[in-house]
Formats: sequence, structure tokens, C-alpha cells
Amino acid sequence: MDQDQYKVPETGAPQSMVPVTTTVINIRGDMVVPDHIVWSLFNTVFMNWCCLGIVAFAYSVKARDRKMVGDLTGAQSFASTARCFNISALVVGIILGIISIVLLGMAYTATYGALLQAMQERRRYH
Repeated sequence: MDQDQYKVPETGAPQSMVPVTTTVINIRGDMVVPDHIVWSLFNTVFMNWCCLGIVAFAYSVKARDRKMVGDLTGAQSFASTARCFNISALVVGIILGIISIVLLGMAYTATYGALLQAMQERRRYH
């Protein structure tokens, strides 16, 4: 194969004589700011202990409004607050849910034991 066909022809002046200029273009892409609105809605409906879910939902709506207006700093601030309230609501909801299950289990076993004892005493008197 002939190597001349793969060579790139040099055009223009030598590099040392041409001034080098650079152009920097800052392209601001759309930053994705999560507003956590679905998580807040879930916590409002299912885990609304101490109204933390409602507060988280309110901050999520504020974050979405700020994002629609174009205030990304405000949207990030409200989204961060909503995230904190969502985490708090979730943790409190899980802890109180576990405590409720344990207390219901203890109440069930106590009631069952009392019923068994009452039935055994009733058999003794008949």
C-alpha cells in the first residue's frame, strides 16, 4: 500500500507564527434538583407521626415551586429540608410501628393467658 494516500496535507502557516486563541463557553445544563414529593406524599399518607409527613410535603411543594421559577439554590435548600423531614418521619414511623407491633403482641399474649386461666378456673367449679 502506498503511505502517501494516508498522509494529511499541511495547510496554513506554521504553528509558531499563528497566535493561539481559545474560547471558553460555559454551558449551564439543567441541574436536577430532586424535590422528594413522592416520598413526602408516602410519608404523609402512611407515616404521618407528629405531622412530619405533612411538613415534608409542604417543603417538597416549595422546592418544586422554586425549581419551576428557576431558583435552583432555593429549590436545593427546600429539597434538603424536605429530605430531612422525610428521613425523620420514616425513622419515627418505623420505630413506632415496631413498638406498636411488640405492644400488640404482648397484649395478645396477656389476653390469651387470662382467657386460658379463666377457662381453667371455670372447669374447676363445674
